[in-house]
Amino acid sequence: MSTPEKSTTVTEDSPAAGSERTVTLPRFRGRIIPPLDRAIIMILPPVLIIAAVVAVTVNPEGAADLIGRMRTFVTGGFTWWFVLYSLIAVGVCAWLCISKVGSVRLGGPKARPEHNNFAWYSMLFACGQGIGLIFWSLAEPIMLREETPVIPTGANPGEGGLVWTYFHWGLTAWAMYCVVAVCLAYSHHNLGKTLTFREATVDILPKRIQRPAGVVVELLAIIATVLGLATSFGFAAMQFTSGATQALPFDASPLVWAIVIIALGLLTAVSAFLGVNKGMKRISQANSILSIALVVGVFVLGPTVYILSNISQTFGSFFQHFIPMSFWSEAEGAGAPLADWQDSWSGWWTVFIWCWVIAFSPFVAGFIARISRGRTIREFVLGVTIIPSLIVMIWVGVIGSAGIHYDNETGQISADAAADTSSALFSMLEMVPWIGTLLIIVATILVATYYVTSLDSGTYALAEFVSAPKKSGPWFRVVLVASIATVALVLLSIGGVDAVDTVQTGTIIGGFPFSFVIVLMIANLIRRLRSRDREIRQLEKDINDPEHRAEDEFCDEDGIPRPDPRRGVGPGTLTDVQDPYGYGTRTEKRPHQ
Repeated sequence: MSTPEKSTTVTEDSPAAGSERTVTLPRFRGRIIPPLDRAIIMILPPVLIIAAVVAVTVNPEGAADLIGRMRTFVTGGFTWWFVLYSLIAVGVCAWLCISKVGSVRLGGPKARPEHNNFAWYSMLFACGQGIGLIFWSLAEPIMLREETPVIPTGANPGEGGLVWTYFHWGLTAWAMYCVVAVCLAYSHHNLGKTLTFREATVDILPKRIQRPAGVVVELLAIIATVLGLATSFGFAAMQFTSGATQALPFDASPLVWAIVIIALGLLTAVSAFLGVNKGMKRISQANSILSIALVVGVFVLGPTVYILSNISQTFGSFFQHFIPMSFWSEAEGAGAPLADWQDSWSGWWTVFIWCWVIAFSPFVAGFIARISRGRTIREFVLGVTIIPSLIVMIWVGVIGSAGIHYDNETGQISADAAADTSSALFSMLEMVPWIGTLLIIVATILVATYYVTSLDSGTYALAEFVSAPKKSGPWFRVVLVASIATVALVLLSIGGVDAVDTVQTGTIIGGFPFSFVIVLMIANLIRRLRSRDREIRQLEKDINDPEHRAEDEFCDEDGIPRPDPRRGVGPGTLTDVQDPYGYGTRTEKRPHQ
């Protein structure tokens, strides 16, 4: 028990400070990872990542051929699965909104949001799609302008390309992020588990396989996060350089790419060290302001009347064709052996993008879950799906319509995109009267800052995966940033663009097995919510009680209960009886004190 001489401070997501004991909310109720499992999780991913980088750089053609055959296998036999997976994500999000579980508050009934709506939307958008949207908001409509499935080619050139871009980057993609994030958020904020895929998934499995399954799940999440961030870092450096060469008198080269990676890495390291509130939050809000300025500039000084007309028409087409696009699985070619994934439209687009979303889900969803404490599940789902989808559609509608209009006149944007996909946006901005060069500078800055926020959010998620249930310190996050930047530097300097492309494609293909893990996690969330009885609701209150509790005296600085006979004092508390790691043992409920 506490004494009058020593006060206990209870805070949310903050480490202990000074002589006061600080208890992190939610109170820890997860499993303590056994030493062997922790060693595997910390040692094996770097070994596998180094092996993958070495294999790609030593034999790039062989690695590219192997990954290409894997991509052909996934595309040819499992396009239907990715369609089904996306429908599951949208369906579960809809159920969470309309059912009574939507009123459940993340963090217990007394929790309140830690960030205002503008900061929250800015951060989740920045970590989720900012850099991808900069790259594809014009490139995809231009590349799909001639012909698309489902949507007939009509008198309005590029309509199908815009509508499919709305689809690929809008509601369905955000639902796929959201459903993973809500699984992690409920597990962490309401049940006291660590913010990891392992804790959100394995308790639906038989006891005897929970421990090895947890290790495998965590390894997949860590490897996907590191390789995904590293390869995206390489492409972000190339796109930033592409924009900078439009406004500054120098040419792209490996040396310039290296300088860009080091500069962006340093900026990210500073943001990661400062933390979410001082680093990530401020850069994300700056991103939002610059993004608004970019879109408004194109809208006002570009072909305004055409943009308005095209947005109206393509929005209507999107809502008209949303259901057919959602179910379209290229059945006309299914069943026949696929010689190459490039022979499939879905291989280029829907399967590719859905795999990308799945592969990025570990760090995007993990970060979204972290910053969403205090919101109801219904508010969370609507905020993570509807608002970002509308932002995407407006962004693509303005940028894409302007690009199609200019391309109809000159054909230059199509030619530039064919030569270098990343140059499409800058090619269009150059044609905007009066402020084209200024907009190119703004877009180039956005490439940098959006990737900084993506890497920053990925670092937070990765630190949680590796260190949980211990709290990661700021210097550990800085080390992770440096490690990811190093992988990107090695890939670009030794293997060049082909190596980065090969590893990224391999990472995306890794989204295929990970999708089954996510479906299992979704099933576990549904099971948890449907079995949420009086005892579980009491548990949610207990572990999120901001008042000092007797059990807090037996927690270390990370909020983990020490081995003590009085561990678990408090109503509704769970304590493991036989095994401190919680695997293969019964769990005993302490009586109310």
